[in-house]
Amino acid sequence: MRSGKKFTIGFLPTLLCLVAMLVSACGSSTTPGTTSGKPTAAPKSQQTYRIGLLGSDIATFDPGVATDSQSITALDLVFTGLVQLNDQLQVEPQLASSYDISADGLTYTFHLRPNLHFSDGTALTATDVAYSIDRALSPAISSLNGVTQVYLGLIKDSSKRLKGTISTLIGDSLNVIDPNTISITVSTKTAYFLEALTYPTAYVVEKSVIDKWGTKWTDHLSDNGGDGGDGPFKVLSYSHTTGIDYVPNTYYYGTPQTLQAVDLVFYKTTDSMYEAYQANQIDNTAIPSADDQAAEAKTKEFHKDPQLAIFYLTMNFLAKPFDNIDIRQAFSLAVNKDVIAKNIYNNLVTPTCHIVPQGMPGYDASLTCPGGAPTKGDPTKAQSLFSQGLAAEGLTAATFPSVTLTYPSGDPDLANAITTIVGMWKSVLGVTINTHVEDFNQLLTDVNATVCNSKSGNFTTAEVQSCVGKGLQMWYLGWIADYPDPQDWTTLQFDKGAPNNAWNYGQNFSSDATAQQAVQTKLEQADSDQGSDRLSLYNQAEQQLTNDVAWLPLYQSDAVGLIKSYVYGEVPNAQGLTPPNDWANIYIATH
Repeated sequence: MRSGKKFTIGFLPTLLCLVAMLVSACGSSTTPGTTSGKPTAAPKSQQTYRIGLLGSDIATFDPGVATDSQSITALDLVFTGLVQLNDQLQVEPQLASSYDISADGLTYTFHLRPNLHFSDGTALTATDVAYSIDRALSPAISSLNGVTQVYLGLIKDSSKRLKGTISTLIGDSLNVIDPNTISITVSTKTAYFLEALTYPTAYVVEKSVIDKWGTKWTDHLSDNGGDGGDGPFKVLSYSHTTGIDYVPNTYYYGTPQTLQAVDLVFYKTTDSMYEAYQANQIDNTAIPSADDQAAEAKTKEFHKDPQLAIFYLTMNFLAKPFDNIDIRQAFSLAVNKDVIAKNIYNNLVTPTCHIVPQGMPGYDASLTCPGGAPTKGDPTKAQSLFSQGLAAEGLTAATFPSVTLTYPSGDPDLANAITTIVGMWKSVLGVTINTHVEDFNQLLTDVNATVCNSKSGNFTTAEVQSCVGKGLQMWYLGWIADYPDPQDWTTLQFDKGAPNNAWNYGQNFSSDATAQQAVQTKLEQADSDQGSDRLSLYNQAEQQLTNDVAWLPLYQSDAVGLIKSYVYGEVPNAQGLTPPNDWANIYIATH
């Protein structure tokens, strides 16, 4: 979420506090009964943390398939991998106790912690690690969303496994040296393989559970008191309509939790989630913008934390007239992002033209919006570009084709933002854009169907032509950092054949397609570059992507929400996630 994207709906569902905050800042330091500056833990009977999650259900509980932030939030409590990102987005050993990298940078050897077990007590060994990664790269799993290629595609011969031309990578690039040691060989030395390995596609799953239940295995995670995982919690119950209840995994290799339960509760709208929080039915909620002022008055509960998240509109380059760069730029320059940020989101978002967000390595402070315009847009220039584009396409405003903008349901603020943007296009460009709202999970499915795939790998004219008229025309989504590298925001989104490239950048019939392909080549060069020019190459590519309106970024979001003051110890990272070992520090204080 997430086409494998860590996609998100809107404001993040706040497993909050800021990366740079002290632990004590997340709980009430004035809670009665403190010890050494820490609040006293409430009795076990009160150690239930109830968290609101926006959506009617999660898309999947399978780490090999997950692409969106809601699903990853849910499964991160249950599954872990060899390595994980900590609060500062640094790679740390997780199931592994340590790892070694060969002198040529191509072989990574991981040494597992001793005496690992799944949540049902079954021993977890290097064989399970190899099985899980090989399973994720199998055609049966990778074909479901394309996410595996994105994060595990650096593994040697992974392309053959993905295509089914070899039946396994075990004994090839995945080598079990002994029960506690596994080596992984990659095809190319890069700066980001370990970061990519922190994505859920590399999490370890229990083969016996999958063999028993097949494709429905995640509906049986609560069997036998909790099967299939190895993380800090296990599933007690999972309702596809109301939420997921977790209890501690007694076989977890980390520090035991004080919490006795975590409940993820599904809400279809931020309004209903916020109402539940006010009624003390949950402890953690997002905030509708209409309630921001009242929420900010709750000084011990309100949190506004920077997130590495960009929310954007995008256009399908294979859907006319968005193959015309003048028309794309006109749509971009007609949007006043400052108005959206101020009038709808009460300045809780930052208007931007960036693809790589502020706070990420490789952030380019000198990047400019298309045509050098400010974030408030440029209506005059937009009208001029639009006239040029219409003339080139043999169109007028009156004959402009029907276009539909699709966006996810559940967030009234987003609905207001979309209505406002459509009004700006009507006012500045004189065109009416239709809108369609649908469930977030359905939107992800529709985005996947918009990706133009190539069986040959070369994107022949016939293959690209077969994609014309298919899928979405224009849509809204958000992207959250998978790992702290600009490659996650550029090559993964816009490269040739990238499963995330649903906008079909570079693979289209526009007059500037060749220039787009040159950007893709530059991104690939940056990926493999080990020198000091690497970030500069990404910066150059990002500026061209911005000029091309590969995305139409609207704003960089903060995670804004309320957490009850008796919830103590949260320090999730800037992805809006809580690293698995951090759960030992979170508890309910006396109140």
